[in-house]
Parts: sequence; structure tokens; C-alpha cells
Amino acid sequence: MRASTKAPGRLGFNRSLSAGAQLYLLLGGIVVALFIVGEIVAGGFLSVSHIGNVLRTAAFLGIVAIGQTLVILTGGIDISVGAVITMGNVFACMLMNGSNPATIWAVPVVLAIGAVVGLFNGFMIAYARIHPMVMTLATGSLVTGFTLIVSKGAPKGLASPALQFIATRNIAQIPIVVMVWALLAAVTVVLLARSTFGRRIYYVGANERTAYLSGTRTRVVMLGTYVICGAAAALAGILMAGYTQTAFLGIGNEYTLWSIAAVVVGGTSLIGGRGGYVGTLLGAIILALLESVLTIVQMPEAGRQIANGLIIVLMIGVHYARARRR
Repeated sequence: MRASTKAPGRLGFNRSLSAGAQLYLLLGGIVVALFIVGEIVAGGFLSVSHIGNVLRTAAFLGIVAIGQTLVILTGGIDISVGAVITMGNVFACMLMNGSNPATIWAVPVVLAIGAVVGLFNGFMIAYARIHPMVMTLATGSLVTGFTLIVSKGAPKGLASPALQFIATRNIAQIPIVVMVWALLAAVTVVLLARSTFGRRIYYVGANERTAYLSGTRTRVVMLGTYVICGAAAALAGILMAGYTQTAFLGIGNEYTLWSIAAVVVGGTSLIGGRGGYVGTLLGAIILALLESVLTIVQMPEAGRQIANGLIIVLMIGVHYARARRR
């Protein structure tokens, strides 16, 4: 029998691992590298308390990015999440006003408002066929204006002690908010991997027309992802209220870009149909780690923006190269 002339290693490791596993190894390697760099430039970066703080920061972003991941997997995008986060933050503080009993009904009310915003986005995108970027940009402006009217430009109120406990305290040195994120992340991963709704999200993102012809209720699927996205953004705003203890206008502004960046860095395609939440989770941790390192080295704001932009561009290039090889 003629011996194979293929170069060693061309099949073994690369072919034995799925594309998803290779991606997670790559992202995990970046996480480890950033931890090592952080420890080199600042002793104590790998302390349990600091790791907990990094993960807490990543948790807020990761919760927002749950909805953004689902929306982008269908081929859409949601630019209104920043405004919904701010609304959730302001409304939670106003409704609770420091009262634990009020938390019981205030949290569901704010989540419902966020879901309604998502419902509005989803309906106009799926049924009126308005472009997602245009629609969610307009919705973001509407939500911002509504928040300013309700708060009269000067939000008042405090997060309840119970909410502050969830957002700021630890159990066994693990931030409670990270536990909340882990639970939601697990639900999201199972939803995408094991449920009919999750499979249909991928079908719609891969080819909406084909999915429709095969019997998928594509408009309902798209509507559902935007509802989840609105609720997730509102939840992030609520949890941020517990962390800051009081409301801040504009607290969610940066999260529109960062939620999209976490999804992109995590390897989900912006045209839909390919990716998943595990990558987004790692992407959120990478962005939180990068921000922490840049803060420690006292990088000026301009340099931080450049560094953040470079890592996003770099990861887009890496994912594009991987896609070309497949």
C-alpha cells in the first residue's frame, strides 16, 4: 500500500476538533493571555477579589449580549439596547425607591417594559420589514426621550437593599451577579442547542426565505428574539441600578457598541446563521479584561478607544480567515 504523502499534522489536531472547539480554545487562550499580561503589569491581578470584579463587569455586558446574540444570529441587530438599559436603571430606582417589598413588583414591571420595547422592534422589523438598524436606532431615540420625560431629566430614587445585595455581594467569593449570569448563560446555550426555537433561529439567520418555505414561522422567531433582547437589556439595567445604588442617565450608552463587540469577538457572524452564546460569553470576558488592563496601566481615553477598536478588528480578521479555510 502506498504511504500517504500528506504533511503530518494537517489532519490530526485541526481536523479532530470541531470549528466551535477551535474557536473556544482560541478565545480561552486570549483570556489566559490577558490575565497573564495583567499580572505582569500589576501584581494582584490574579487575586480572587480582582478576578471577581472583572467577572462582575463582564456579567453586566454578558447579560445584555444574550439578547444581542439571538438577534444577530437571525441576521438582525439591536441598537436600542443602550437606551433600554438606561431606562431599566432609571425606572428600577424610581419604582423601588429603596424598598425591598417594592422590588417584588418593580422588577417584573421593568422587565415587561423592556420586553414591550423588544416586541415593538420585532413587530416593525419582522412584519413591517423595516431594516433592523434603522428601526432600533429610532426606537432607541424614543426610549431615551420617554425616559427623560418620566424622570424629568433628573432621576430620583434608590435601588433596594435586596437588589444592592445581588449586584455587589459575593457568596463563597463568587459575585452573586456572576451566578445570575451563569444561570442565564446556561439557559441560553441550552435554548440554542437543544430547543426547536433555537434551531429555527439558526435557520432564519442562514436563509430566511428557505426557512419560511420549509415551514418555519420566521416572523415569529424574529419577533421572539427581539422580545428577549429587550428584556435582557432591561434586566442588565436593573442589576446596574443595584451596583450603582442610584439611577444614572446614559449609563447604558456604551453597551450598545460593547454588546455587539462581544458577539463579534465571540465569533458570531453579523450576517446571521453561525455562532453561539459560548463565544459571546468569552468575548464579554475578553473585553472586560482588556478594559481592566488598560485602566491599570492608566491608558489615556484615546489610547483605550484605539486598543478596543484594534482588538475588535483583529478578531474580525481572525474569524474571517477561519471562515475562509472551512
